[in-house]
Amino acid sequence: MLMGIKDDGKTPVIILDTKKYAAGFLTNWNLGLNIENNPNPDIRMLYTFGPGYLTGWNFTFQTVFLGLSLIHDVLEWLDKQKSNLGSKIKYWRDVIFCGMVLPFTLFVAGMFWTVYAIDRELVFPKIYDEVVPWWFNHCVHTNITVVLLVETLLQARRHPTNMKLELILYWIVAFSYAIVYYTIYFVTDRWLYQVFGVMNWWQVCLYQVFIWLISYGFYRIQFPINRLFHGADVEPTENDAEKQNNDFVDAGKTYETDSFSTEENGKGVDLNTSLPGESWSLKFRSLKNNIENSRL
Repeated sequence: MLMGIKDDGKTPVIILDTKKYAAGFLTNWNLGLNIENNPNPDIRMLYTFGPGYLTGWNFTFQTVFLGLSLIHDVLEWLDKQKSNLGSKIKYWRDVIFCGMVLPFTLFVAGMFWTVYAIDRELVFPKIYDEVVPWWFNHCVHTNITVVLLVETLLQARRHPTNMKLELILYWIVAFSYAIVYYTIYFVTDRWLYQVFGVMNWWQVCLYQVFIWLISYGFYRIQFPINRLFHGADVEPTENDAEKQNNDFVDAGKTYETDSFSTEENGKGVDLNTSLPGESWSLKFRSLKNNIENSRL
């Protein structure tokens, strides 16, 4: 769920992410699917090994991320985003998004539909249509990319929040899933995704390395893509540093603040505030304050 505040008074404008809004309903639907006693062993496998599918893991990552985003947006409404709690929530929200949500979401959506286009029986057999509605399939394999698109457009994440921690989380998930996935195969002699079944072992090894590398590539490429939308960081100049050290300068009857500059005679107002690290709700709030406090 993504929220923004339009400061035209006290009117909140809420932008609902449909996936977050329907997460509880979709999860309950999935759990309620009558597949446990299905006579087809391939369908029963969906129930028996449900926790072993990467789609479910990624769905959990997104749910945690969206929950943290909702809490942080509420704190912004209450002007508590700079508190200790607000800072920690923002930190972990960004770490989880960069290190877990984005790379695995892009991999799940990209790999699923690529293999599906080649031969759907290798990733989502037609028999699954009996118990999995088409809209549910799109919710967990298509709509998940909406979160990435909206976050990239609205949030400036030009650089990693904590690259070391993000990579630790990424590799923990990557290796843990590989262990779970191959353990299921060695125990049951069945592949969760039949695309592995058409490969010999050296091909499986190469494919697994490819999975790790492409997911890692998604992690690294997110930051330059974000800079394309939000611009590169502005290097501070000596004049900028001097302005930051002087909160108030009374020279030539010009008043300087961190966010705007006005001439006392009312000739001009500079409202080109970038605020690269803040969310849209704070940008709207700051812009409103600039206009109200300026001498026009």
